[in-house]
Amino acid sequence: MVMDESQWVPEREGTVSSKLLQKAGAAPFVPVGIGGFAMVAAYGLYRLKARGKLKMSVHLIHTRMAAQACVVGAIMLGATYTMYQDYLLKPAADRAQK
Repeated sequence: MVMDESQWVPEREGTVSSKLLQKAGAAPFVPVGIGGFAMVAAYGLYRLKARGKLKMSVHLIHTRMAAQACVVGAIMLGATYTMYQDYLLKPAADRAQK
């Protein structure tokens, strides 16, 4: 049986979707950041026609800053959640075991 070369994926390497699912399992705020970025970018494109007298460059800068804020916010939430788990929940569990 002949396999189509475009269908073959090495075991160590995965497809983009499988890598994204692995990242989502390890760090659940990654898809949140990507989704926020996509939503802000889509909204910026939607509002492009109704920007009024605002210059195109200023509109694009504001859209880019909002999209970056979503990604950085998701990273900060993930880091804060990880620190909460590592430094507040684990010591309390260690004290309960003693």
